[in-house]
Amino acid sequence: MKRTVALTSVSVMLLAVCLWTLDAWGRAGGGKSSGSRGSRSWSSPESSPSSSAAAGRQAVPPSSAQQAMPQRSGWMGGLMGGIMGFALGGLLGSMLFGGLGGGLFGGIGLLEILLIGGALYFAFSYMRRRQQPAPASAYGYAPPQERETSSWQSESRYGATATMAASESNLERGIRHVQQMDSDFDPVRFSDTASDVFFNIQTAWMARHMEPVRHLLTPEMYEQMQKDCDRLRLERRVNRLENIAVRSTEVTEAWQENGQDFVTVRFLASLLDYTVEEDSNRVLEGSSTTPVKFEEYWTLTRPAGPNPWKLSAIQQPV
Repeated sequence: MKRTVALTSVSVMLLAVCLWTLDAWGRAGGGKSSGSRGSRSWSSPESSPSSSAAAGRQAVPPSSAQQAMPQRSGWMGGLMGGIMGFALGGLLGSMLFGGLGGGLFGGIGLLEILLIGGALYFAFSYMRRRQQPAPASAYGYAPPQERETSSWQSESRYGATATMAASESNLERGIRHVQQMDSDFDPVRFSDTASDVFFNIQTAWMARHMEPVRHLLTPEMYEQMQKDCDRLRLERRVNRLENIAVRSTEVTEAWQENGQDFVTVRFLASLLDYTVEEDSNRVLEGSSTTPVKFEEYWTLTRPAGPNPWKLSAIQQPV
């Protein structure tokens, strides 16, 4: 039993090594994750920004009419309610204890109630007039109500700005940060730039010589990819990449850290990916007739600002 388990374990390990070898030279970078993405090197790449953008658009700011509508304080309503309650209480007390005509010494009479009600009416009318905004004078005097309205409008604009900032996705925020140092940065045009880098590096990989595209690679990526090319030369193998068709390119991440811009592009592509023997041109791995589809995330970096981009990492989807 123990011998059977041991043989099974060894077989699984050998199978895993064989499978890794079969995929070792697939396309530029060997079909594996490599390079550095700064603080995000150990995190999975963002698959698509569409879901984040949709979630951000769900937050709808309040309408301008609701924002601009001032809310009156409740003290005036409370005062009016107290006045009406006092008058009503006086009227009921007069009816119960003194009668409507009892006079000053036999209870509050109708005349006294009318006098008190009239006085309260004029007092209330006077206070209402004090609350109404005064018209602007010929000398440009701004009444207090207009200043309060301006304050409400400022608070309204601040609230709308805060709502927009809260609904901004991580990608949109990252693009905005990149554009602060490079106003010409455009995610759509950057996808074209990344595609040019993609094809140039694939061509150099097939030639097993990365020096012509060294300016497109960070030192770490150049060293790693050139080491892989040297191993291919040593084993007298050539990785053929033909009929490359990029189906889509999409910027999925953008951020800044330590004075560097980072932008990640998701590639969906298909191609003929196979490895041949250098002398006989015999196919050793892959297929020269059946295309394969693949998905990869390429991260490019540069010093913040309008500087040249360099490939810093290739990641496989998780």
